[in-house]
Amino acid sequence: METTSTAIMKGAGWLLTEETPAHTFIPEDFNEEQKMMMDMCHQFIEAEIYPLLNRIDSLEAGLMPSLMVKAGEQGLLGISVPEQYNGLGKDFISSILVAEGLGAGHSFSVAVSAHSGIGTLPILYFGTDAQKDKYIPKLATGEWKGSYGLTEPNSGSDALGAKTTAKLSEDGKHYILNGQKCWITNGGFADIYTVFAKIDGTAFTAFILERGMPGFTQGPEEHKMGIKGSSTVQLYFQDCKVPVENVLGEIGKGHIIAFNILNIGRLKLCAATLGGTKKCLQETIQYAKTREQFKKPIADFGAIQHKLAEMAVQIYASEAALYRTSMWIDEKEKDLLLAGKPFNEAMLSAAEEYAIECAMLKVFGSELLDFVVDESVQVHGGNGFSDEYNISRAYRDSRINRIFEGTNEINRLLIVDMVLKRAMKGRLDMMGPAMAVQKELMSIPEFGNQDESPFSEERKAIQQFKKSIFMVAGAAVQKLMMKIETEQEILMNIADMAIQVFHAESTLLRTMKLVAEKGEASCSIELDIARIYIYDAADKINKAGKEAINSFASGDEQRMMLLGIKRFTKVSPFNAKDARRRIAASLIQGRII
Repeated sequence: METTSTAIMKGAGWLLTEETPAHTFIPEDFNEEQKMMMDMCHQFIEAEIYPLLNRIDSLEAGLMPSLMVKAGEQGLLGISVPEQYNGLGKDFISSILVAEGLGAGHSFSVAVSAHSGIGTLPILYFGTDAQKDKYIPKLATGEWKGSYGLTEPNSGSDALGAKTTAKLSEDGKHYILNGQKCWITNGGFADIYTVFAKIDGTAFTAFILERGMPGFTQGPEEHKMGIKGSSTVQLYFQDCKVPVENVLGEIGKGHIIAFNILNIGRLKLCAATLGGTKKCLQETIQYAKTREQFKKPIADFGAIQHKLAEMAVQIYASEAALYRTSMWIDEKEKDLLLAGKPFNEAMLSAAEEYAIECAMLKVFGSELLDFVVDESVQVHGGNGFSDEYNISRAYRDSRINRIFEGTNEINRLLIVDMVLKRAMKGRLDMMGPAMAVQKELMSIPEFGNQDESPFSEERKAIQQFKKSIFMVAGAAVQKLMMKIETEQEILMNIADMAIQVFHAESTLLRTMKLVAEKGEASCSIELDIARIYIYDAADKINKAGKEAINSFASGDEQRMMLLGIKRFTKVSPFNAKDARRRIAASLIQGRII
């Protein structure tokens, strides 16, 4: 699809603009090839992974690498790698779709994600032609497995605090690395590692290491709470000799590689968690239909129906936001390619443009999976606590996702930090809307909604939600100025408001597009989902907003803003109980969201 720069939504631009459903990409827009790719992923997981889950979790020697080779043979490791490097050269949406399709594979999903993401992309996007020619074809097929070494015992979220050093040898042919890395996924069997170290103790730089390089060793496998089949080791460098031609990117610019790759990683993590949530919901629905208590299936009980429906509502929202953002990145990448940007610069610039959305998706997706596995265990009752049922494995495996790709706390702080920095640089006009909202607070509120067009009430609710963000964030910045960066609780409150608004709007746009295409009668369940989400989001936004306001405001200012947050999060009464029952009935009858 041809696009122009003027048609592409800017990162965080949704705060300022109302997007049309027609331009919103939704999962129902997948083409036939993409649907076949999703089916292929599901078949691979069912046939190759699920029968071996216990063997995978026992870290059977050679098993995970052999499964990755099988995935490579089907093209699942090189979806977005250019064809010249043995990849399939598919678009960005297809790569996200595959991440979702393989997301229910437990430890295998972690290994594949690490390999095809942080294990491959740094070299693909930042490598020299010689480096890409040497490494990418074998990584794309799975002949070589990739890994990534950034975290150290004393530097996790503070990646630039790394202590591993690199020093140029006297003959100028090698860099000598000393230090260690920890929590390295695929570290036990990988062939190629992207490792970060500080040249002369200061210049943070990336290097490509190969298994077997002198002075490069690894520790034993870690014993973990979940993802037990994922190889996780420490890496040790003792006078490790790395050829100078294995410097990746520019010396002293390693942070550019680390942070840019994280943007894509966060989005793909959301996709993988989405795949996991869908599988858990399917298994839980089936269990609820067959498990009987008091002489009838537990799926007949309202308490169970509430759980099933709420899982479906949240999954629908996550899916809507994920693919909406994926299309923005895809469009931006294509636009930059048309403008003459090289492949790597186009992709990285597109991902950076939507770094805010990537962080939001990561937080929402990882916390959604935790919610879904927890509720699924509850529906399974005592059986859910038994290893005889796969849901117990899903419960354990889920927990790491709120730590992967930057903790959710760090991501929440980044969301607001990035918005404020873009506003200060003029990339986003946040001041105008914030001042308009302040002026509106002093005026008499409008009563009633004169607009009687379809979805007018829901659209107005989203607009009001956005005003609540401008009110709280604008007042907090004005009041706290430079001190706001130390008020992490307030920043996280604002981030939670933004996350809820973005997913509420994405849910509404998806439903509006479906109704426009199929008619309201065919989309009754989608309408229930959208209205439930908006109804519940109002309370969540209200709570986060009040907590922030009460943290920095007092007196008349506090009273006015509390009235404002009440006004901006007011929604009409809605029978969510009956709506959830309708959704649950649809799920039980075989319709999977």
